[in-house]
Amino acid sequence: MADKPRECRARVIAVRRLAAAILEIDLLMVEPPELAFAAGQWVSVPFGPKTVRAYSIASTPQSQKLLTLCADVAPGGLGSRWFRALAAGDEVRFKGPLGGFVFTRADPRRPLFVAEEIGIVPVRSIVGELYATGFGRPAALAYWARDPGWLVYDAEFLSLARRYPSFAYHPVMASATGPWQDAAGGLAEVVDRIVPDVEGLVAYVCGGERMIQRVRDRLVAKGLDRKAVRWEKFW
Repeated sequence: MADKPRECRARVIAVRRLAAAILEIDLLMVEPPELAFAAGQWVSVPFGPKTVRAYSIASTPQSQKLLTLCADVAPGGLGSRWFRALAAGDEVRFKGPLGGFVFTRADPRRPLFVAEEIGIVPVRSIVGELYATGFGRPAALAYWARDPGWLVYDAEFLSLARRYPSFAYHPVMASATGPWQDAAGGLAEVVDRIVPDVEGLVAYVCGGERMIQRVRDRLVAKGLDRKAVRWEKFW
């Protein structure tokens, strides 16, 4: 179980550029020395009395001393500038863990994960935690990006799919024409193809609002209860 949210301090120990505009940082916990969280949760970084930015945790709960955050810094706003400027040795203050976009292990339904670009971050934590702890039931992931360079965790998911036949991985890339050019159309088409039957299904969808709505509508049209679609909107 994750702890209740609390004020935290950590130190940056590594910064990695996964793509032109996607950065990943490793944080070593200082206070508290360990942070219990559930896969899929996020932390809140303050930038003033009423200004905060949320960053999903990319690492799994197996690591409570070292957290990994990942962000798309292309928007260029306050949070993007702060994330770009981070360097090894910097102190980071945040509140966490927060958020309810988490997979319930006792849920007997088969999970479908759907993610658009940076929306993959909480899904990476959930899927990584499941397969690191002996999850043996069928699961599927559809992951859209504008080009191969934006499928930042593609190699990890390909490796998981090779090692665990019950895990079906469906990377989706944009093209000049057809439904694949945007996440809403591309992911809705993939979901339609890979989910012939929604009985016993639960969906976790993360990314932009338009994509979430299209995927949710496609699943509901197939007969899935609307409450069986869990979602987290990034923009």
